[in-house]
Amino acid sequence: MTPPAPATPWSTPYEGDLSADLALALRAADAADAVAMARFDAPDLDVQLKADSSHVTEADLATERAIRTLLEAERPADGIFGEEFGVTGTSARQWIIDPIDGTANYLKGIPMWTTLLALVVDGVPRVGVASQPAIGRRWWAASGLGAWTNVPGGEPRRLRVSSVSTLAEASASFQSLSQWDEVGRTDALLRLTRSVWRDRGYGDAWPYMLLAEGRLEFVAEFDVKEYDIAALVPIVREAGGRFTDIEGADSLASRSSLATNGILHDQFRALIDGATN
Repeated sequence: MTPPAPATPWSTPYEGDLSADLALALRAADAADAVAMARFDAPDLDVQLKADSSHVTEADLATERAIRTLLEAERPADGIFGEEFGVTGTSARQWIIDPIDGTANYLKGIPMWTTLLALVVDGVPRVGVASQPAIGRRWWAASGLGAWTNVPGGEPRRLRVSSVSTLAEASASFQSLSQWDEVGRTDALLRLTRSVWRDRGYGDAWPYMLLAEGRLEFVAEFDVKEYDIAALVPIVREAGGRFTDIEGADSLASRSSLATNGILHDQFRALIDGATN
């Protein structure tokens, strides 16, 4: 069953200034990058299995600790929800951390992994930072302040989703065939791939950033946790896109995500629903 939407719709404008929170999130990402890169591709990296059989490395733990230390010092009244150390605090302002999104890539020495940090206020993701230090890229946004990315050797560039308006011209990314199969949506995925111009399984956080840059029109996943997607929501939305769960609701807890360029959101939803009916 889909959880109820938050009391405050994600489209509600923010009454306040998030500049200081965004600046703090970017400094936390700097600290996280330094910690994570220090152990990336290390031959003696310590890797363990968690209770759910997913991997966790010493870098996941150390990176989340580095972010928490900074947040606890500068925002002691705020709550924190991290993948590795759980929830602390009960504030309506909650920082959500995925220290290394793409741990499987990290432990294999593949550079496509991301540190994700979000600030959620009254259930609405308001600040998001996605940092990929192994390839020298970062994306960030805050409600009302736009979405941005770094440009090597230049000034930050503002992000804007594409203006593609037909499915036949759209590019789509999905996490994996097995993800869709596990939730009984294989037929929907096949119908999707037959309806768009191009489909690829880029995986993890990166395709959402490609969407925000105007390079994709559709990204969807299943079995995602709050810390997998919270930071991505403001980046996609501030770039002019739309982000919901697969049913079209504003929810971080539904265990599904659907991000589009906005123009095609309803068409993609109808396509997926039609394939499962």
